[in-house]
Amino acid sequence: MSNGTPLTDADRWDWLISLRDTVCEILCPSSSNNYQPPSGVIMTCSALKQKYRDVMRVAAYGHPTVRIHFIYLKAEDDVLMRRVHERKSHYMKSHMVHSQFEALEEPTAEWDTPSSPS
Repeated sequence: MSNGTPLTDADRWDWLISLRDTVCEILCPSSSNNYQPPSGVIMTCSALKQKYRDVMRVAAYGHPTVRIHFIYLKAEDDVLMRRVHERKSHYMKSHMVHSQFEALEEPTAEWDTPSSPS
């Protein structure tokens, strides 16, 4: 993305799995070293597609201490274009906003994803 090229699904898999595994490591207690996990972790990522969110949901399987919640901050493309344009020295370029909207699968029917206008 830093060179202005949107990521593909193939680019994202290892990154998403790494994020998920890191959260599980942080939230799961360990009897071997008396690690007491924090009560929660906030992790942010775009999770544009349902299959990306499903990768994160897997964290809750087999880990009773892990609960996943998504918050969908909905905004119109012109609002996001303006915000990106106003950023100084940021890797995200305005043409990439369009590609993200093209990839977006809105979580309208997903039970664990409340939405809010941004």
